[in-house]
Amino acid sequence: MTSIKIFGHQSPDTDATCSAVVWAWFLSTQRKTPATAYVLGDPNMEAHFVLTHWGVAMPELLTSVSSEDLVGIVDTNNVDELFENINDCNIISIIDHHKLTGGLKTSAPLEVVIQPYASTMTVMFNIMNIEPTDFPREIAGLMLSGIVSDTLAFRSPTTTPTDQALAEKLAAALGVTIADYATAMFTAKSDISHFSDEDLLRLDSKIYDLRGTQTRVAVLETTDPGTVLARKDALIQAMDSVAKEDNVDEVILFVIDILNEEATVFIQNDTIRDMLETGFEITTTGDTHVLSGVVSRKKQILPALS
Repeated sequence: MTSIKIFGHQSPDTDATCSAVVWAWFLSTQRKTPATAYVLGDPNMEAHFVLTHWGVAMPELLTSVSSEDLVGIVDTNNVDELFENINDCNIISIIDHHKLTGGLKTSAPLEVVIQPYASTMTVMFNIMNIEPTDFPREIAGLMLSGIVSDTLAFRSPTTTPTDQALAEKLAAALGVTIADYATAMFTAKSDISHFSDEDLLRLDSKIYDLRGTQTRVAVLETTDPGTVLARKDALIQAMDSVAKEDNVDEVILFVIDILNEEATVFIQNDTIRDMLETGFEITTTGDTHVLSGVVSRKKQILPALS
């Protein structure tokens, strides 16, 4: 039987990377359907840390798909975050926690589960009908990691009681303390030393149509925002080249201070300034502005900018 290719969105974060591994495990071992996890890019350092911590190999990089491929999509349903020819594939399943975007097409019925939780892991858990204590240790570890990452250890407004309750059960089964493990994850995520300015602008970013403007919205979540802010001038300069290379109109960067629960946004031109001032109902001066309490792209940043 042909193995189903499981993958999440481009610029993969911890949830996208780990969900591909977890869903491939579930299909292969529980449903007896061969499946293989992949990534659509080099994940961030947090994802690297998580996989190493739980003794799981990094999924292979997938650079293309064809009409011959069976595909399972996790942590997205947005065609703009996938291959251009994704609709040529035989899409078997979509497991996600984002709003329904539209654009994906299939030639046959498929399994689609989209639920309003902070992490794809919570959606998968609801499907699996497996107790936290019954997961293999590494799978439970990846599931916990996806929830901790996407909720910023329950700081994000995307967090639901269901997400937190599941994370606590998984942590208990693993014998770990969520606060300590989250600190280790976020410390790994905050290491940006080997990323170029262009890499940082693409690392955790997605492209959206914001008021008719194609905009790459980049988010850097860190416990050490000073490291990113020290590179402000170079990052602002790199935004023009990234916009041209990625065929978008604008690039906007939000540096999320996880511990202080605030975002510093870079303001490189009047278009971005107007977008921010109108959306967040603020007045800005200079090339940065601190947005108190803003930590979520999905719940706070995008609604304001849209």
